[in-house]
Amino acid sequence: MRGLLKRVVLCACLTAFIFLNLGRASQLAIIVLNTLNWGSGRLPSDWQVKVVHGKPDISVCSQGDGSCLHLKSANSSFALEHGVDVNPQETRYLTWRWKVTQLPVGGDFRRASTDDQAAQILVAFADRRILTYIWDTTVPKGTAQQASSIPLVHIYAVVCESGAGDMNRWIFEARDVAADYQQAYGRPAPQVKGLRLQINSQHTGTTAESYFGEVAFRNTAQ
Repeated sequence: MRGLLKRVVLCACLTAFIFLNLGRASQLAIIVLNTLNWGSGRLPSDWQVKVVHGKPDISVCSQGDGSCLHLKSANSSFALEHGVDVNPQETRYLTWRWKVTQLPVGGDFRRASTDDQAAQILVAFADRRILTYIWDTTVPKGTAQQASSIPLVHIYAVVCESGAGDMNRWIFEARDVAADYQQAYGRPAPQVKGLRLQINSQHTGTTAESYFGEVAFRNTAQ
């Protein structure tokens, strides 16, 4: 009887171990941004700075829960771009941490004259369509609509955060890019080919400041 009991207990332990490890193995992540090993004063070669207006202010900093990217815009517009090759059907969730410490006064993406944001993440697809996730000064959280009036330029904006209510603290976001693309464009999402972190304040002639933590594509929303 004791021998049978030992075998039952051992079998149960092995089964639990197998399922635990299968669960861990099924969690896929493609890390796009992690500044932990970035050197000071220089960007890694796989990131590019794109300046639209003014002078970029980019630095790597360390805060309570890890390394982060710091962006500050003074009447300027710039971004950091990174090429990727991601299947949004396999790793459909874009996850990131961000914090805004200064909003561009009067920013509102719905009008070209006020289209400034303290922080946004743009996801570029193989068909040249774009999703942009933004922290807007004015537009209500949850707003989702086309954000480009230029012919043949397809940009769909989703307001993830709005206003000053959650300023000065880290916010975790998780977006199903495959579902967002389907809602925006009415078709299945093709490969993701690029990601851009952007800040701008030149339209309103103001100042904006934000921080980004880890950015990744995952098969779960965590």
